[in-house]
Amino acid sequence: MATTTGGRKPAITITRSDHYSLSRLAESRAARDPDMSEQLLTELDRARVVEDRRIAADVVRMGSTLRFTTDAGEDRTVTLVFPGEADIARGKVSVLTPIGAALIGLSASQSIDWTSRDGRVHRLTVEHVEQNDVARPARPQPELRTA
Repeated sequence: MATTTGGRKPAITITRSDHYSLSRLAESRAARDPDMSEQLLTELDRARVVEDRRIAADVVRMGSTLRFTTDAGEDRTVTLVFPGEADIARGKVSVLTPIGAALIGLSASQSIDWTSRDGRVHRLTVEHVEQNDVARPARPQPELRTA
């Protein structure tokens, strides 16, 4: 199990398209929510960026549904979404929340410490990641040839 110690965060991987979309999102929200914007940008800055088709199936990306356990013994299943799609009652967590920003780019079996809005530090461990249609990498399109 990949864990963090001494304040170090685990290595994360993000698709090029998620990196682009999330960078734009964070920058557009900087005036309204500077702390959350900065937290997301910090995660993006430390991420290894890969082409969409090269991302491993067990990496959390936008639209992924994942199961994680917490240091409090909770077992939760959520889908990571953009802010406009968030609905905690349906298990849809915004990437612009402390837990959402902590989840992006993690792989199954990785753990991370994250700080909730009330300032408490929590630890979660990703147990399983499932890709939904919106999260699946785009398949390479056949090259169009013109005569």
